[in-house]
Amino acid sequence: MSSPSQNTLKIGIVGFGRFAQFLAKTMIKQGHCITATSRSDYSNLSTQMGVSFFRNMIEFLESENDVILLCTSILSLSQVISTIPLNFLKKPALFADVLSVKEHPRELMLQVLPHETDVLCTHPMFGPDSGKHGWKDLNFMYDKVRIRNEDICSSFLHIFSSEGCKMMEMTCEEHDKLAAKTQFLTHAVGRFLGEMDIARTPIDTLGFQKLVELKETTMRDSFDLFSGLFIHNRFAREELKRLELAFETIKQKLLLKGKDDK
Repeated sequence: MSSPSQNTLKIGIVGFGRFAQFLAKTMIKQGHCITATSRSDYSNLSTQMGVSFFRNMIEFLESENDVILLCTSILSLSQVISTIPLNFLKKPALFADVLSVKEHPRELMLQVLPHETDVLCTHPMFGPDSGKHGWKDLNFMYDKVRIRNEDICSSFLHIFSSEGCKMMEMTCEEHDKLAAKTQFLTHAVGRFLGEMDIARTPIDTLGFQKLVELKETTMRDSFDLFSGLFIHNRFAREELKRLELAFETIKQKLLLKGKDDK
């Protein structure tokens, strides 16, 4: 008999964009059954992948998923979750999200979802580019916000632990504090470099090559993601102020040094 952490799950994905498709490929490889629904029609792609795609949200909810995985954008989550006809759920499910901010989806799920549903907040700290060669040693953050069915929750987390992810349990608040200092700051610097339109030259140093790579990686993500990291992470505003202050401090030091050397 298999252990709970090895149970096959029926996972329904809400929002079937690039990141959701990336996650689904590994879930399918592990033997899980995947259904999906999205504003865009991914019927043909889903058929090729072996995913059951529903244009109708009611039919999607009636398909009796063990897990409903929210893979929407940060900015659209509130509208999406508020319009899910939850009364059509056939059984209590584990609702999980994979958004890059955590307090925001936690509060929305606790406000909107029926009390009998379980809530798991997660953030795979990787994506289709950084995880294209496997998930080994890549960070996966999670917070068991409201869990009654430990078997389902453990089976879902096992998807990531079995691929070698570094499993990091922490509160949503702690995640957002750290993410503001890391992920938001990285995206902010990359966006600034994008606005400067920096490009490769024949005399690039290794340091400059890394800056160009940062700009290119960041600019591949949507501006909606970047703005979501700012709007829905209450700690990001302070980091932006710190970045502005650091720029102004360096600027003033350079201008003062220029005066001293004249």
